[in-house]
Amino acid sequence: MTAASSGAQTAGRPARLPRSARRKQLLAAAQEVFVAQGYHAAAMDDIAERAGVSKPVLYQHFPGKLELYLALLDTHCDSIIAKVSSAMAATTDNKERVSGAVQAYFDFVDEESGAFRLVFDSDLRNEPAVRARVERVERECIAAITDTIISDTGVSRSRAELLASGLVGAAETAAQFWLAGGRQVPKSEAESLLAALSWRGIAGFPLQGEAPSTAQGEASFPLQGEAS
Repeated sequence: MTAASSGAQTAGRPARLPRSARRKQLLAAAQEVFVAQGYHAAAMDDIAERAGVSKPVLYQHFPGKLELYLALLDTHCDSIIAKVSSAMAATTDNKERVSGAVQAYFDFVDEESGAFRLVFDSDLRNEPAVRARVERVERECIAAITDTIISDTGVSRSRAELLASGLVGAAETAAQFWLAGGRQVPKSEAESLLAALSWRGIAGFPLQGEAPSTAQGEASFPLQGEAS
């Protein structure tokens, strides 16, 4: 069902909906327009038409285009942060945590709605309110992974943050590259490839209280589980 059909008109007037349902409908219509056209090319007229409501109804819920965009952005920023945080909390196996973090980014960019473009590919990045939200995504995803690395390895916060930022940056960049390239590698394989690359690096740091072991002159410091 499209946003327009969900706002089907009755006798020339928008169907009456509870405020929360109407807001959800308007956000869905706005997302379709912003993803297709970008912020600058989108017009409130287009969004109202897509939702099947009048502009006054749209303005009753959102005072302007920027406020509407920010409301959408908040929703999707919260979504990717929650996905990464859940991956950290879902297991105590650090190899699985790395895989989960990578999968969170691939799942996010692979959503049919294209909502990731609002977060990672916005044409409004120079707007302070938008930039602050995008930076919050990076900061909070890094923080979730940082806390896990610190609790398990005991490395300093600055070192853990650097490791976490590398994982976040690699996952975001690779997921977008994979999508832009037309999904030439099956999604599950793409996730496994990147997770394996990331795990090889992070597995080089020992669990707290673990003594590093050596084999053939090379250190092997698994976080947890198999490092291979």
